Amino acid sequence: MKRMISLRDERIKEKDRAKAPVKKKEDPSAIKEREVPQHPSCLFFQYNTQLGPPYHILVDTNFINFSIKAKLDLVQSMMDCLYAKCIPCITDCVMGEIEKLGQKYRVALRIAKDPRFERLPCMHKGTYADDCLVQRVTQHKCYIVATVDKELKRRIRKIPGVPIMYISRHRYNIERMPDDYGAPRF
Repeated sequence: MKRMISLRDERIKEKDRAKAPVKKKEDPSAIKEREVPQHPSCLFFQYNTQLGPPYHILVDTNFINFSIKAKLDLVQSMMDCLYAKCIPCITDCVMGEIEKLGQKYRVALRIAKDPRFERLPCMHKGTYADDCLVQRVTQHKCYIVATVDKELKRRIRKIPGVPIMYISRHRYNIERMPDDYGAPRF
């Protein structure tokens, strides 16, 4: 037979001896306060006004590798996709990932060190590039993210107003880009 411990037992701590407060029933007619996330002022009906030529494109590690496999010149193919000048940007985390891949990916490293690419410094710990890209795009919505990674695409789709560039059928395509900018839709 199981026994109950009384509240006066020394094994029970002082804070546990106090009885739980009785919850009041919510009044259905009362005004409820809820927290609504603030959207940046650059978004107007999901249309990002900060995007415009020259486009700044954050490049992921696997995007460079798949571009090499598809035999695509990064800067030229980006310009063919967007019909405007493009500035590819590489963060320190992406550069660190490419350097960690070793000798097999030395062509990708040479492409990443191209002077046409803009280098963005990172001030956080670790070299996980996906978190770095998501954090940077959340803070500054002036970037297009170039990636082939399905998980990273899924995370970026949750951020409103950020287009995604990807590779399909040996060419670059763009997703969630406003129609005014002339990006082809397939």
